[in-house]
Amino acid sequence: MHRLRCVNPCLTRLLHCGAANRTQILEGLRVCSNEDQVFDVVSRNKAKLTVDHVSCAVRMLWQFQKERPELLRTIDLTKTHPQFLTLQVLAENKIALMSDLMLIDILYAFLRLKVEPHESLVQQMVSEAWLRVDRLPLPSLSKFSVCLKDQHLQNSPLMGRIASILDQRLSSINNARILTALMTGVSSLVSPQLRDALISRADQLLHTIDPSNYNTPRRVVQFLRNTKCIHRPLLEKCNKIFLCNISRLDAENINIILGLYQSLQFNNCDFRLAAKERLIELMGTSTDPISFTRLFVALAPIASLEIRERLENMTLLMADEFNAQQALAVAEALEEIRSRNLTLLNKIASIIQKNLHVYKSLEVARITQALFLLHYQNSELFATLRKTLISFLQRSFYPSEVTTLTRVLSMLPSPWLDEGVVSRVDEVMSQCDLDELNTISFAVAKWIRNDPSYRHNTHSKYVRLLQRLSNCGRERLQVAAKLDLVLEELKYISGAWFEEMLLEEAIATLNRMMDQVNWTNISELAFFLTRMNHLHPPLMDRMAKVALENIDKIHFSATYATLLPFSILNYEPTQKDELYDACIKRFTPHMSSFDPHLLVLLAYSLAVADHFPEELIREIFNIDFLGKLDCQLESLPDTLNLRTRQRLMELNRAVCLECPEFQVPWFHDSYCEHLQRKGNGSISPVQQQIHKMLGEVLGGINFVQVAVTAPYFYSVDFECKLDKHLQPLPYSEPSPQQISGRGKVLWHSTPSENIRDELPPGAQRVAVDFLDSRFFCKNSHHIKGEALMRKRHLEILGYHVVQIPRFEWNSMELSTFDARKAYLRGKILG
Repeated sequence: MHRLRCVNPCLTRLLHCGAANRTQILEGLRVCSNEDQVFDVVSRNKAKLTVDHVSCAVRMLWQFQKERPELLRTIDLTKTHPQFLTLQVLAENKIALMSDLMLIDILYAFLRLKVEPHESLVQQMVSEAWLRVDRLPLPSLSKFSVCLKDQHLQNSPLMGRIASILDQRLSSINNARILTALMTGVSSLVSPQLRDALISRADQLLHTIDPSNYNTPRRVVQFLRNTKCIHRPLLEKCNKIFLCNISRLDAENINIILGLYQSLQFNNCDFRLAAKERLIELMGTSTDPISFTRLFVALAPIASLEIRERLENMTLLMADEFNAQQALAVAEALEEIRSRNLTLLNKIASIIQKNLHVYKSLEVARITQALFLLHYQNSELFATLRKTLISFLQRSFYPSEVTTLTRVLSMLPSPWLDEGVVSRVDEVMSQCDLDELNTISFAVAKWIRNDPSYRHNTHSKYVRLLQRLSNCGRERLQVAAKLDLVLEELKYISGAWFEEMLLEEAIATLNRMMDQVNWTNISELAFFLTRMNHLHPPLMDRMAKVALENIDKIHFSATYATLLPFSILNYEPTQKDELYDACIKRFTPHMSSFDPHLLVLLAYSLAVADHFPEELIREIFNIDFLGKLDCQLESLPDTLNLRTRQRLMELNRAVCLECPEFQVPWFHDSYCEHLQRKGNGSISPVQQQIHKMLGEVLGGINFVQVAVTAPYFYSVDFECKLDKHLQPLPYSEPSPQQISGRGKVLWHSTPSENIRDELPPGAQRVAVDFLDSRFFCKNSHHIKGEALMRKRHLEILGYHVVQIPRFEWNSMELSTFDARKAYLRGKILG
């Protein structure tokens, strides 16, 4: 007993000394101001380091890096330091001693310090976290999902378990940052029900965040992009936060947001204009390759020509410093703006060629597409790219990857089709969705055109591929059970193969799923029918019924898509007036929230259907709106820019003709004259044939004029004049036509300033228009809304309008010369 009393004070002193040492080491770590000091403490105390010391050291190493600008980070130096390996070994040996919070924090820090996912430390920590996943606190669970995503494990069973836990504990999450990190992690695994619940919860929590926090709404938009869910009210809330923080956003964040918006087809004029102004501000400070590349990619597509030229000159000066990824990003941006700067293009292509061995398969595909669309001339580089693409394709088993590589390969002209490519495409075809099958059909069509022997011999490999494509597409449509999934696959489909082989089957499938049409998918269905130019009354009646019953749930901007097929395809459902009135009532209070170009497109579609809401017309035709529209058009892609300008002109014309009481002036003379100068002057053989026959019917070629420009720049195929007794009247001037050296009639529009011949009392002008297939629905002889609007307008301008449908002119009844003459005589002279 006496001996024990003597030992006890010794043990107490030793324990106290050990605790003191541990505290001193921890204090020593906490006062470190850089990595070298941390490593020095680790080196001097290797044998004494506890799990707390390891945790503190690793977290401090990441904190030092995080506090520096990206260019000044020294992660590679930190990672290669001998004591960093010491920390890895110690951490791996002490995993069992780590608390749940510590385990996830250390894993997160190691991954940020670029420890590879395949290393033993990371795998052991992930395995341990999996065992504890059900009891992890929500902040740690959120951070763990980020770690899994960093390791490309977003589709793993472990992430599926996290999705299940999130579903169970969703109502207890009150922190938007924690929620949105979990949302982006599980986004590829969520059910529609969980997706909607997450969106609802995120919507509630966005009000609680710090207004300067733009990363949280950015993750919300990423979630919407990943789940392909266009939830406009939530997007608009996120957009307001981005706008409030525009002065704090750098080029990288702006680029990410613009990319997300593009994927979601969410165009916001205010953000694009603010982003453009902010990016121009950043031009002076983006002087390193990383920040400048991000700036170039974000700004070039939305900048003016002057700014683009400055950016290209700056890129040329900096290009030698670009790495492989930066060169790829710049090449794609140059393709997007259709650059013709050959010096810069040569420089970027040279960098790409030197680094071709480091690119992954889809990156090579992106490079090939960008250079091809830029019309870059380098046969040696393209031959190397083709060989590389084929090599990747033959090793790939992913349908989406095979489809992309096949599509890009088909861009490159080749006298033969590689059998390995055909074999691999054939192997994955049954796993492809409809969009991928359609993409492959484009590739096959190009191969057929490029194969010089195809015209002399129908190759079984092409026939077999096309048959397999059609069979796979039909089978996929026949077994489809979810309308939303079918519409997602049909979203971007177009082209002759689909329309000839699968369109009828697709319509039958949509018809079979008619009871699944609801307010959330009505706009996608409407866009598909409009794009396919396909009139299907049962589906459209169902759409009209659903829209009327749920008009308050439909987002105001979705009224454009909802009405589009009814206007463009000229279909009048039973409750036509109620449908238009309900949609007009729905969007009218929100007109100021519309993007300017979308409001123009909406007003035009209503004008086609002979609807001119006064509030809408006055909103568009005022100086402030048109000024805002001009600013927006500068930042829109060329195709959308031109389409919007054309629709504004046509809307202006429609309002002037049909609603003179609004007193909207016609201000598109210069625009129309510019289009006339650019227009194609030749007329088709059918129009030449009709012109000749009209001369015989009316009594001479001087009784008919070709390609007459009517007031408001309507172009009329043929014009003639009849007196009050319906007798043809000659023109004082010859018909504005010329015969080319090849004997073809060339179309020369009458100048707009020419004064038309005065008509005698009781006489009338007759406009004769040949209506080709563009003016009719593809599946019927039903005339479209734009052709009817044109007829209305010409009649207002004083014409008697004669329309000659293609299907009537080419019918068996009009197969003889005399029959066609009689047809024209009856149409014009009654």
